Amino acid sequence: MGIVERDREAHVPEATGVGAAPRTLAEALRAGGDEGLAALLRARPDLLSPVPNDLTQLATRAGTRASVVRALERLDRFALQTAEALAVAPDPAPYPVLLALLTGDGGEPGIEAALPRAVAVLREQALVWGDDERLRLVRTARELLAPSAQHPSPTGLGPTVAEATAGMSPGRLQEIIATAGLPGTHDPVSAVAALTGLFTDRTRMAALLDTAPPDALTVLDRLVWGPPYGEVTANPTPPVRWLRDRGLLLPVSTRTVVLPREAALHLRGGRAHRAPEPVAPVVATVREYRPQVVDSAAAGQAYTALATAEELLKSWDQGGPPVLRAGGLAVRDLKRTAAALDTTEQLAAFWLELLYGAGLLASDGEADERYAPTPGYDDWLDLPPAERWARLVVPWLSATRTSGLVGTLDGKGRALSAFGPGLDRAAAPEVRHRVLGLLATLPPGSAADRASVLARLRWDRPLRGGAGGPGTEPAAADEGAGAPADLRARIARWTLDEAELLGVTGRGALASPARALLNLPLAEAAPETAHPGACEPSVAASRAATLLAPLLPEAVDHVLLQADLTAVAPGPLRRPLADTLSVLADVESKGGATVYRFTPGSVRRALDAGRTASDLHDFLTSHSRTPVPQPLSYLIDDVARRHGHLRVGAASAYVRCDDDTVLGEILADRRSAPLRLRRLAPTVLAAQADPAALLDGLRALGYAPAAESAEGTVLITRADAYRTPPRTAPAPVPDGPPAPDTTLLAAAVRAVRAGDRAATVVRKDPGTGLAPGELPRTSAAETLATVQAAAMTGSAVWIGYVNAEGAASQRVIAPVRVEGGFVTGYDHTADEVRTYPLHRITGVAELAEGEE
Repeated sequence: MGIVERDREAHVPEATGVGAAPRTLAEALRAGGDEGLAALLRARPDLLSPVPNDLTQLATRAGTRASVVRALERLDRFALQTAEALAVAPDPAPYPVLLALLTGDGGEPGIEAALPRAVAVLREQALVWGDDERLRLVRTARELLAPSAQHPSPTGLGPTVAEATAGMSPGRLQEIIATAGLPGTHDPVSAVAALTGLFTDRTRMAALLDTAPPDALTVLDRLVWGPPYGEVTANPTPPVRWLRDRGLLLPVSTRTVVLPREAALHLRGGRAHRAPEPVAPVVATVREYRPQVVDSAAAGQAYTALATAEELLKSWDQGGPPVLRAGGLAVRDLKRTAAALDTTEQLAAFWLELLYGAGLLASDGEADERYAPTPGYDDWLDLPPAERWARLVVPWLSATRTSGLVGTLDGKGRALSAFGPGLDRAAAPEVRHRVLGLLATLPPGSAADRASVLARLRWDRPLRGGAGGPGTEPAAADEGAGAPADLRARIARWTLDEAELLGVTGRGALASPARALLNLPLAEAAPETAHPGACEPSVAASRAATLLAPLLPEAVDHVLLQADLTAVAPGPLRRPLADTLSVLADVESKGGATVYRFTPGSVRRALDAGRTASDLHDFLTSHSRTPVPQPLSYLIDDVARRHGHLRVGAASAYVRCDDDTVLGEILADRRSAPLRLRRLAPTVLAAQADPAALLDGLRALGYAPAAESAEGTVLITRADAYRTPPRTAPAPVPDGPPAPDTTLLAAAVRAVRAGDRAATVVRKDPGTGLAPGELPRTSAAETLATVQAAAMTGSAVWIGYVNAEGAASQRVIAPVRVEGGFVTGYDHTADEVRTYPLHRITGVAELAEGEE
């Protein structure tokens, strides 16, 4: 179909009479109410960018290929099957014909009950227009869904007899109808009509097939549900020849034949689809738990998620790995992170992307660029645990970056990396909300069957997720299927796994804090109409944090010191205690109770951070519920006594000590040879190594040196964290234009209606022989006289106007003042008072009687 034909579908040459059936989509939109227009713009927000000038422009935009493809992708399975049936039905199609294509000869109550809803959805989205006697699928949708030589129909049907015989010679047509037992005709059109009548007549068609050889029926069985095309040799077999001679197989080329649509529908019993799906699959329950059990399990997972996030961020506190030149994290660094977290690389990528999406990790932007925590990490640490959890989950819900793609290949065969480009998938937020919404349809405490969740997602959006477009069957997405799953199914699986890791679900069931986060009811099953974005994210996050807080373990302010130089934390430690203990001791094991071990290295680390031995003794005494073991006190005193006894400075580097015998021991130790030490004075050694290497080398020999400043004082190496400059979290990639709110919809509907009134208003003939719809051209004097007369009489006029950007428009205004080269009046198109320069008005015309 050409552009002219599409414009003809949308254009309205003249007003339709009262009660007349609409002849175009624009007329159908004009006859509908404002509620229907608002529903269309809500369902297809791409039509609002920018707001159409009138209904004709809106109808034209609604018929463009890009907009129709987007609308088809958002249809559920049965609405799409209804559109596919209309694409192979006569145009226009009465409602009974459409119903017969979906139910077949036998009828099906479920389809009969569901079809009105499907037709209403198609009408609401302007994919179908016309009354029930003349249902029309918009031309672009018919082109996309109808069978053609370029792509098969989703129904598996082929071309009609008329389409398949378009290039056939009249003599060959006469041979076919004669072999089929039909009387001869005088022209090809009547011959095609006779053959079509035979295939659509159930009685005569059954009689013809009763005479077919069994092998011919076998050939038809292989083609009936598609694809309808088959290859033949130059000398076909007798069964194929029998079918070809009677028109049951029509030639497409010298080696290809096709089963015509009318014959296939007879063999199918009148059904366009093998398996219509009028009802959405039910999300099944695999197991039921008490809601309190689910919430407790989810809270435990939430606590573990917070601990994992803090551990990862703390490990990068002094700066993380470098940024690849092409962006992202190197594979070796991802492996190191996974080993540090004791998890898989895929899960490590998930935690990294989670913190990156929450704005807690970023690159520092320096010349030697590397990743590090952001200043937002310090603010995040100061929040209560439940609020920290909400700060992670809210960005996860709306993130388009998909960590499950890390390690896969992009379109150019390059591996996708964590933090790198190419991980955004616009469908991810919708899928996450939809999966969690489906879990919420079950009673609280019910764990959903994964396969049923995926089946429901495929029914909701059969064409989305990279599985093809209109005119192709969606890829299989069953669990364990051999074929690659479509993107939506993979995101759904990742969502179920990630939700369990984050504590959004517990034991496979949606937890109460997650229900609050999604703005869903807590006491009973959530209705499907509940929209996950019904309240502000900050309000929902606050509600979720309030519900989660009592379920998390309470932070403790003490540890239990033991004689084997360990300390047991019986729960999560409060922030100051946890920070100090992490410097003074090393984490030995985690779990319900964290075990810390004190070593000479960990004590020296605390002394390097500026603590004194007395500070450490006081700290342990005040925070231990058990007496401080004597071995631990000895360890602290022993390391403190030797700490700073040796001092290292820059010469390249030097070592000085008041006890020259200690320096003699160092020189005599063969292990000090790599440091290349020599004595400068009885109490001073010089080294050919930098101070940092000299400090590490002496500590490896068992000494506890301290760094020295140029003034000779001890340098305290406090554990100052490295932070990036302030960074914002990566913005999600939108999946098309945002859904309009109520205010924008009302304003858009008002503007479109007003513009349509201006475009279709009946005007007096200006006497210049202008065609209907053409802008009149009046002189400046005529324009001024007409608007002045309208201002005096209080009448409305129609004007053509060109703005400063050169865009022309039609407007209906009621002038109230004309002065200084400007006309001020009420603009019915904009529904407000406006002022227009007279020199930008191309022409003016009075309205016909009764139109003011």
